[in-house]
Amino acid sequence: MQRSATSFIAAILGAVAVSCLVQPSQAADYVNNLGTLTQPDFRLFSEDLGSALSYKPLTPTAPLGLTGVDIGAEVTDTQISNSSVWHLVTGNGSSTSLVVPKIQVYKGLPLGFDVGAFYSKVPNSNIQLWGADMSYALLHGGITAPAVGLRASYTRLQGVNQLDFHTTGVDLSVSKGFLMFTPYAGVGQVWVNSTPSGIPGLQGESFSLTKYYVGADINFAVINMDIEADRTGSDNTYGIKLGWRF
Repeated sequence: MQRSATSFIAAILGAVAVSCLVQPSQAADYVNNLGTLTQPDFRLFSEDLGSALSYKPLTPTAPLGLTGVDIGAEVTDTQISNSSVWHLVTGNGSSTSLVVPKIQVYKGLPLGFDVGAFYSKVPNSNIQLWGADMSYALLHGGITAPAVGLRASYTRLQGVNQLDFHTTGVDLSVSKGFLMFTPYAGVGQVWVNSTPSGIPGLQGESFSLTKYYVGADINFAVINMDIEADRTGSDNTYGIKLGWRF
């Protein structure tokens, strides 16, 4: 029974990894053609960017505790809703997704608080991204009780001279562990601030996007893995993280 469960989980992980890492067409070109956009196009572009670059937890809700650490390498793949606008901005006529690799770390603090941070540099692109979050466990969870937590997050885009872009977010999540397997789910809101720089005729956009996500943390003793599916606004994001949680 345990071997069958392990094989099933491995199959899921393999499918997510292939989806994230072997994308034939991804929006990883340089963002440097904002002057080609109308104001409605810029709003659609900003919505896609907000979905892709807002915070993705890829970790269960239960707090790490004072000595706990969660560190890993991850990749997320956002399916872009407005691909024609992305083609104008990047000059890539085949882009349908944005793949974002990251290094992410979480550290446990006293009283049920955790803090996290990540850094990303998208290959073959001028997109650089960093972010941070703080979470608080309303319920720590236990043998029969789930963990429930609140998170506040922030991300900022760097490297794109034509754009000043950042997001803030809050979400409520729940998780419950079963041996090596800890499923989790959450809902929240993301606020996007997107301001063009030096582009005549374009004005900044500020708006919010609703966020839903589900995921699972799988601990294989030596290695820890997380898989996650996220819908922020109208875009779907799939992610996988590999690392250590102790």
